[in-house]
Amino acid sequence: MKTYSRDELEEILRLHELWVNRKKGGKRADLIGANLTGAYLRGAYLRGAKLTGANLRWANLTDAFLPGANLTGADLIDASMTSANLFCASLVGATLRRANLTDANLRWANLTDADLTGADLSNANLRGAYLDGAELFGADLFGADLRSADLRSADLSDANLTDALLDERTKF
Repeated sequence: MKTYSRDELEEILRLHELWVNRKKGGKRADLIGANLTGAYLRGAYLRGAKLTGANLRWANLTDAFLPGANLTGADLIDASMTSANLFCASLVGATLRRANLTDANLRWANLTDADLTGADLSNANLRGAYLDGAELFGADLFGADLRSADLRSADLSDANLTDALLDERTKF
């Protein structure tokens, strides 16, 4: 697992933003399997980044911009992701135990088989999200938008669904 210095990570983020904006010299962030334990990525621009299998335990991703990012199998235990934008992101099989996803945008995100045990998803936008087979034991979904979400085979034992928004297209 590769570990990056703060300077190396900042350069990867700089080149990634150029890549997203189709600017000369840009390069897509490839952090597959990276060790980013405790990384400070507050407000980071990681749209479409490759973070498959990355170790992001205790990372600060508050306000991070991650639409379409691939976080399949990533370790996000105890990560702070308040108000992060994960629109259409892939978090298949990711571990998000005790992660703080308050006010996060997870609209159309794929969280199939993800472990969200004890995660705080209060007021999160999970509209149309795929949570089939997800582990949501003890998760806080207070006020979460679950309209059109797929929660088939999800474990919602002891989850707080108070004031969660559901509709006829929410699948249980």
